[in-house]
Amino acid sequence: MIARILPSPTPARAAAILRELFGRIQAPVTFRLWDGSEVRLAGDKPLCAAVIRSAETFLHLILHPKPYDFALAYVNSAVDFEGDIFAIMPVADEVEELRVPLFLKLRLLLSLWKG
Repeated sequence: MIARILPSPTPARAAAILRELFGRIQAPVTFRLWDGSEVRLAGDKPLCAAVIRSAETFLHLILHPKPYDFALAYVNSAVDFEGDIFAIMPVADEVEELRVPLFLKLRLLLSLWKG
């Protein structure tokens, strides 16, 4: 329900949020956003790209960052993966253990209004 009142994130705002959330993870992974822009976590050549096909999908996954929601987005073709996904499985474990404090979640969500 909260997703309905939030503005749709711009690719630039989404990139900033991804860097804030995952910037500490040193992995050869990139996120490709709906406009084709990329957010690389580390390394010159990513082993895998997570392709987020729309701003709505991005917002849903930020609000519900559970493995089930990512799997559902993949099954529904809202997210795709390119490259060697098995090479980065240790990163998936690290991401799953990532805890975002409530204050940071609220700050990032409120930042959507900044653009």
